[in-house]
Amino acid sequence: MRLISKHALLYTEMVTTGAILRGKDNHRYLDFSKEEHPVALQLGGDSPSALGECAKIGEDYGYDEINLNIGCPSDRVQSGSFGACLMKEPDLVAEMVAVCKSKVKIPVTVKHRIGVNGKESYEDLQDFVSKIRAAGVDQIIVHARIAILEGLSPKENRTIPPLRYEDVYRLKKDFSDLSIVINGGIKTHEEIGNHLTKVDGVMIGRAAYDNPFLFSEVDSLYYHSNETCRTREEVLSELIPYVHFVLKKEGKIHFVLRHLLGLYHGEKGAREYRKFLTDRMHQSSASEFIIKEYLSLR
Repeated sequence: MRLISKHALLYTEMVTTGAILRGKDNHRYLDFSKEEHPVALQLGGDSPSALGECAKIGEDYGYDEINLNIGCPSDRVQSGSFGACLMKEPDLVAEMVAVCKSKVKIPVTVKHRIGVNGKESYEDLQDFVSKIRAAGVDQIIVHARIAILEGLSPKENRTIPPLRYEDVYRLKKDFSDLSIVINGGIKTHEEIGNHLTKVDGVMIGRAAYDNPFLFSEVDSLYYHSNETCRTREEVLSELIPYVHFVLKKEGKIHFVLRHLLGLYHGEKGAREYRKFLTDRMHQSSASEFIIKEYLSLR
């Protein structure tokens, strides 16, 4: 993604406080390449002190932002009493924010839903945001759906609860001094542009994975960059040294290639490209030459 856009803020997957504080290998969870900046570390947990400790560790690792995940609806996360279920406990989330803010100098942000079943009114959302704003949160990223905590899978929670963009727009009017980013179901630059007339930023989740080349216009459209964007073929070619590095370090080329399957999304030959990679990347002899071979056929 960083070869496609130099300026878009990237987020890690959620890392739990337990994995960092009780795990044997922090490097596995926290290491990243310097080329990935700017990048935010997304943390999951329900203990203010543990989150504060992990936020400091993340800052020391060089992350540009600490993001608290209060939006994940999975059963595994709920069993640990964190993620979206914490929207029922705004005072606790406010304490989490305040402790993290006291530990780090980089921004502390919160990603959350517009509600959860049982606390899904705008007034509930307004109360939640007012408390974390008072705690000093630097920015909120709002997934414009409620999370249904029982009976839906995480995948279903990304699609079945209806989008309520107007609630996020209303938040911006009510909390005009707070930076508010909208998330959920956004797939095109036309949609991004429309949202940016109402809020401060847009987070792209699933579409960034399914169609990463959507970001090829991000730098010119939103960051006023005059640099020429790389072609898909240039992205693949420039990725070869990194693939070689991963092979030397971890020995699994599919760790990288599985994330490239959407590179030709919507383009002629996209299916053939995906098949080319999937047929080869799990072979024991697979190496960066898979990319070279594909490029030789273009």
